[in-house]
Amino acid sequence: MSETTTAARPPEPDFSAITTEELIAYRDAENRFRASGAARTILGEPDPGATIDWQEIALPGRDLPVRVYRPAPTGDGRAAARTGLPLVVHVHGGGFVGTAAQCDWTNSHLAAALPALVVSVEHRLLAPDSPLVNAVDDGWDVLDHVVRHAAQWGVDPARVAVFGESFGALISALTAIRAREAGLELTAQVLVNPAVDVSATMFDHASMTEYAHRPTRALPQLRLVQRLAVPSGTDARALSPLHADDLSGLAPALVVVPTQDALADHGRRYAERLRGSGTPVRLSEYPGAKHAFLTLPGVEPQAEAAQAEILAFLRAALTK
Repeated sequence: MSETTTAARPPEPDFSAITTEELIAYRDAENRFRASGAARTILGEPDPGATIDWQEIALPGRDLPVRVYRPAPTGDGRAAARTGLPLVVHVHGGGFVGTAAQCDWTNSHLAAALPALVVSVEHRLLAPDSPLVNAVDDGWDVLDHVVRHAAQWGVDPARVAVFGESFGALISALTAIRAREAGLELTAQVLVNPAVDVSATMFDHASMTEYAHRPTRALPQLRLVQRLAVPSGTDARALSPLHADDLSGLAPALVVVPTQDALADHGRRYAERLRGSGTPVRLSEYPGAKHAFLTLPGVEPQAEAAQAEILAFLRAALTK
C-alpha cells in the first residue's frame, strides 16, 4: 500500500516458466512502480477534486485494505456533502499483480464528477497459495460490508454500482451475480476489457489467437492467470461468469471492449449472454485500443473518451 515518488519498473519475466519466488519479487517491484509518482506519466494524475486515502475493513478472518476516493472539500472550505452519496465498488486488474493505486486517475475523477464514494478493493492477488476464490470473496465482502454500514460510510444503499477492469471485471461480474442471489439490488455494473472465462474454453476465441502476442505478450500472462486461478480440482465454470447458468435479473451493464485485446471476445460474448438473458447491456467497442487502456491515459488516446462514457453511464444510473 506504500507510495513512493520514484520507483524503477522491473523487466517483464518469462511468465511461462516463472517460479513462485520470481512471481512474488516481480509483483512487489511492479506494484511499487505502479504506486509511485514516476508512474503517473502513463497512469495519469489524480483529480484534485477528490481526496484519496487507504483504509482497512475488518472482514471475516482478515483485515483488507481499500483505497477510498471522496469528493474533496469545496473551495470555500466547507466539506462537500458526504451523506447519501452513490457508492461505486471498484476492482483493479492484473490478477497476479496490480494495486488499487494504479487506478487513481479514473476513480478520483468518478468520485469528483459524479460525485460518489468510490471504494477500490485491494484484493488478494493470485498466487500458488491464493486462488481466484480468495479475490472473489474480497470483492463481494467489501461490497456487502460497505452496504451494511452505509450510514457509517455516508452512502445511499439504494444507489450502488460495481466496476472492474480485466481480472477485476471478472470479480465484479461475479459480485453482481452474487448480489442478485443475496437479494442486494445493484444499480449498475461496468466491466472494462473483462476476463469472464477461466475455464477450459478460456482461449477458444478468435481474439485470443489474433492478439496472443501482439501488441503485448498476452497469452503467457493469461495462461499464468488461469493456472493460478483454478488449481486442480476447482470447478472453473463456477468462477466463469460467461458460463453462469442464469444471467437474468442482473444490474444493467456497460461492457467496454478495446478491440486490440486478446480478451475482446470475452467481453463481446458476455454482452451477448447478458442481452439474451434479458439483462440490459450496452457493448461499447474502442477500435485500436489495447488491453488496460483505461488505466493508461498517458499513452492511450482513447482512455479519456472511455472514462467520459463510464461517467455518463454511471451518472444516468446513480443520479436520482
